[in-house]
Amino acid sequence: MTSAAWYLLRLSRMGPAEVAGRVGDAVRKRRWRRVAAHPPEPIPLRLRRFRSPLPSGALDDVSADARRTLLATADRLLDGTAEYFGVTRHDMITPDWSLDPKTGHSAPADAYAFDVPYRDEDAVGDIKQIWEPSRHQHLTVLAAAYAVTGDARYAERVADHLKSWWAATPPLHGVHWVSGIELGIRLLSWVWLRRLLHGWPGAAELFERNDVALHQVWHHQRWLAAFPSRGSSANNHAIAEVAGQLAAACAFDWFPESAGWRTTAVRALDTHLRANTFDSGLNRELATEYHGLVLELGLAAAIETDAAGVRLPDTTWPVLLRMTDALAAIVDVRLRPPRQGDADDGHGLVLDGTDRWASLLATGDVLFGRLDWWPTVARTDVRTAAFAALVRSPKLDVPRPNTRPDHFPDAGLTLLRTREEPEIWCRCDAGPHGFLAIAAHAHADALSIEVRHDGVDVLADPGTYCYHGEPEWRRYFRSTLGHNTLRLDGADQSASGGPFLWTRHARSRVLTAARDRWCAEHDGYAPAIHRRTVELDGGELRIRDEVSGRHPCVLAFHLGPTIDADLDGTTARLRWHHDGTATLDLPPQLTWTAHRGETDPPLGWYSPGFGRKEPAVTLLGRGEACGAVLTTTLTFHDRRSHQ
Repeated sequence: MTSAAWYLLRLSRMGPAEVAGRVGDAVRKRRWRRVAAHPPEPIPLRLRRFRSPLPSGALDDVSADARRTLLATADRLLDGTAEYFGVTRHDMITPDWSLDPKTGHSAPADAYAFDVPYRDEDAVGDIKQIWEPSRHQHLTVLAAAYAVTGDARYAERVADHLKSWWAATPPLHGVHWVSGIELGIRLLSWVWLRRLLHGWPGAAELFERNDVALHQVWHHQRWLAAFPSRGSSANNHAIAEVAGQLAAACAFDWFPESAGWRTTAVRALDTHLRANTFDSGLNRELATEYHGLVLELGLAAAIETDAAGVRLPDTTWPVLLRMTDALAAIVDVRLRPPRQGDADDGHGLVLDGTDRWASLLATGDVLFGRLDWWPTVARTDVRTAAFAALVRSPKLDVPRPNTRPDHFPDAGLTLLRTREEPEIWCRCDAGPHGFLAIAAHAHADALSIEVRHDGVDVLADPGTYCYHGEPEWRRYFRSTLGHNTLRLDGADQSASGGPFLWTRHARSRVLTAARDRWCAEHDGYAPAIHRRTVELDGGELRIRDEVSGRHPCVLAFHLGPTIDADLDGTTARLRWHHDGTATLDLPPQLTWTAHRGETDPPLGWYSPGFGRKEPAVTLLGRGEACGAVLTTTLTFHDRRSHQ
């Protein structure tokens, strides 16, 4: 259970307006207990129309590969198999919507929603395992399979699951009515389910002619209008909430409140997108997966307004353009962005199983036009084709980068990379410690680096692995020791107050950012200052760490999961795949040890995705920082030149 101390710390990060808003929320939740079954006003059938189906032939250009991927995923779902966060479920023909298959616990389905202790794994299980299937993104995959093939089996399974979910989770009952981000994403899925099933004879009976469906849609929108994320929580959650609200108010505009909900959501979407995005286009949470989530949500909501003929503020589309250009700038040769900050594999809208980043760039190409320096992607996935069929490409007269940016000053992110193959890609971090007062998705990773060779993780960011239920692992993956940086005095650079709360934030600043050289420092160990310089010279990367004063220190280098390492004194010889080799010459002032897959305490792990972890080598240098420069040199051995 969450402790009283945590609540006090959380309260300390709120301003007066947020406190007042949350008091109002608490009063409203108590009042709503008496009106949980309150229905919407009756809507005449003649007013219930779905006006924004996909045009005929909209998905004809989906590539054969994307089609195969989609149908393979959809067929596994028909067989009852799905994988969520490393756990494979075989009960997805008739799922239990309250079950956590990882722990075997079930959340109470009949309890008043706001009484459910959803953060307590002993009471409800792993909440992410319960929530994820109820985002209904497996159903949008099935609906896309129907739209591509016309095979009614896919549509019928969608209908079965929706009817089952609506019956099992009446408004304001159970764990699925607790979190606004879940309601917002679910609404977005329902809009696309109706759209993708438009050619199926049962679509109208499932949605607009179904009073149960109307009851659910109305209560979702009523909830989102009443309990918006606010203040220190107005991050990606707020955008998911308004994106779902806006999409539903455009596509399901059948209620007396629809126009008001739509107007409010249009303004809120613009406000939150601008607040959550640096001028450079990167997401302010400095957690790359959330950049992807917010961009997906923003694009889906904006395209929904376009399909409905609703005008957005002039500032909305330019934010999405900047986000797309920023994504194109930071990806490596394999279209992988940095592994920075938290990542929970959350998506805004899923229509097939293709790569998220390639799909976003393909959509950006269709909407905004690719710049000459963009990486090449194919416009072949289902979501891009569907978006392109609905939107009138926005005409934006805004400046865009003439060359590929390597430095994002407001986000403190710098990329050092070679311009010819094989690419050496190095991310250097000296940005703010997360977003808003709690910096919920930040890690204690100031001055950390990631290094890839031809897209292979060599010096890796270990990832996230978990949020709830395993506090020791949560602490490790977000700790300073869990990143490629220097820890002093046995402490993290920033102070944690809980799994999504930081009470003291290290402040970083960039001193030099050039094509081949970066230098920055942070004050997380004040009065001591840690300064790091990184230089890329062809196939050689040099890292110099300097610390003022005398401090016990640990310097960590986390290797990617495919890297084998032989440590001999202060030299580590690295190997990967068939011909990848490198030498890591480590600072001789420290004593070096290699660790892999240790659990007490955790050390030597890599998380390829939420809920999954695998052993990987971590090299630790222990000693004392006493004013001397700690120099590390990573030399790649490759017959091809680096420039």
